[in-house]
Amino acid sequence: MMHLIAAYLPLVVLIGLMGKKNSMASSRALPLCAVMAWWLSLTVFDQNLRELNATVASGMLLALTPLSIIAGAIFLFRTMDVTGALDTIRTWLNQISHNPIAQLMIVGWAFAFLVEGASGFGTPAAIAAPVLYSLGFPALRVAVFCLIMNTIPVTFGAVGTPIWFGFSVLELTPQALHAIAWKAALVNTLAAPFIVIAGLALVLEERRAILSNLVFILLSTFACTLPYLLLSTISVEFPALAGGAIGLFITLMLARRGIGLAREHNRPSPTGAIAPRTLIKATFPLWGTVLVLILTRIHQLGLKQLLQRDHPALHVSLGPLGDLHLSAALVVSLDDIFLTDVAWQHSLLYVPSLVPFILIALLTLIWFRSSATRQVARQTFDSLRAPFPALLGALVFVNVMMLGGEASPVARIGHHLAGLSGQNWPLLAPILGALGSFFSGSATISNLTFAAIQSSIATQSGLDPTSILALQGVGAAMGNMVCINNIVAVTSILALKHQDGVILRKTALVLILYATIAGLAGALLLPHV
Repeated sequence: MMHLIAAYLPLVVLIGLMGKKNSMASSRALPLCAVMAWWLSLTVFDQNLRELNATVASGMLLALTPLSIIAGAIFLFRTMDVTGALDTIRTWLNQISHNPIAQLMIVGWAFAFLVEGASGFGTPAAIAAPVLYSLGFPALRVAVFCLIMNTIPVTFGAVGTPIWFGFSVLELTPQALHAIAWKAALVNTLAAPFIVIAGLALVLEERRAILSNLVFILLSTFACTLPYLLLSTISVEFPALAGGAIGLFITLMLARRGIGLAREHNRPSPTGAIAPRTLIKATFPLWGTVLVLILTRIHQLGLKQLLQRDHPALHVSLGPLGDLHLSAALVVSLDDIFLTDVAWQHSLLYVPSLVPFILIALLTLIWFRSSATRQVARQTFDSLRAPFPALLGALVFVNVMMLGGEASPVARIGHHLAGLSGQNWPLLAPILGALGSFFSGSATISNLTFAAIQSSIATQSGLDPTSILALQGVGAAMGNMVCINNIVAVTSILALKHQDGVILRKTALVLILYATIAGLAGALLLPHV
């Protein structure tokens, strides 16, 4: 019992500190809970001090990944701002439709769906949020909306990684893997209209507009999810990517023709038409980023392997700190941290920061013949001060809570939840997946962490393993909206201060709705498909 209480305690304290009305800033709450988790691991879970400290060091180094992504996204956003590209994009979107729901669905839903299918790493919110903010939507509401929207496609993530790699810890047949993909896509397709409407309700000032534009909302939603569902029957790599591309094209066409949109809210902008060459140039930061992401994520093209190649490498011994390696592809790693088996790795060219964000931003500055590089760099550096301590605390907290394998605090929480539910486990299976994403910020890591536990629970309870694993994949996706890493990232990009707790409370409400729909679908529908 003591171990179970100790497992829950840091999580309960974190939610309490950040979820209360006058919430504590994540830059304070996360380091505090990380220290608590470290102390409990040492005193209650009896972890080896050297391995525990190596885990802390690894967590601090892992923070470089979200920090570099945030830096790249802010640099790109500031570049679009100083070059006037954002102004042109705003004018163009107003010419397609002046309707705020159309703009939200184009940028925050369909475009973000496509980007998630190409990249993952929280990139969709990083790109979509600044564009929506530039259109005049309030920053706080934009942050909440983008986090909620970046869930449905996350089950497949960047070219299917959460599925084919996330469940690689299990020896699944191709048929079982496709069954998991199809069932997860089915649950997400059923949940999508409710999640989209909930997101819109939290961003729009006039919620009555949802009803008058409901036909467009549903058409846009299913324009992404139906191709996504159909593709899941034959592929695990491309449902999100292709679904987003098809959905974005259809959503743009629907918005341009005003199909399903309330006429009184669909007035076109009075400004003159933008020349195609001007539009191509202004949207280069967006389409250039997506193009580079696709080229570097599709395994068959070969660039992905090249950017992740860690051999041959330069080796430097840092004594008790570990062995440092740097490959020709700029993959930097630190092995044997504090003379333990703990290691860390960071692919400088694969993590979406230098490529594509910084690269595309610099090309944009050149194309626009702008000399604002120093200004943009200074603004980016200033914006990183707030998320730095929060992300350090978050990643240390995550690493410590997951230390110990089957005996880790996170695994203990999972087994406890399973024990409470018994035969009703399908109702709670998505919650466990969401818990993994809440901690790690990654659907893939959530699946890697909990796949074996979910499969074991299914076998012991006489449930269909593919259905339970599908619910794990759905839960891992929906956990993205409450993940502290993602919340800190989007608030940093939008320059929101001390709003992390507010955002967490709002997204948690939608998470409850999502989990309820997924759980009911898992209990009532999946056993029959």
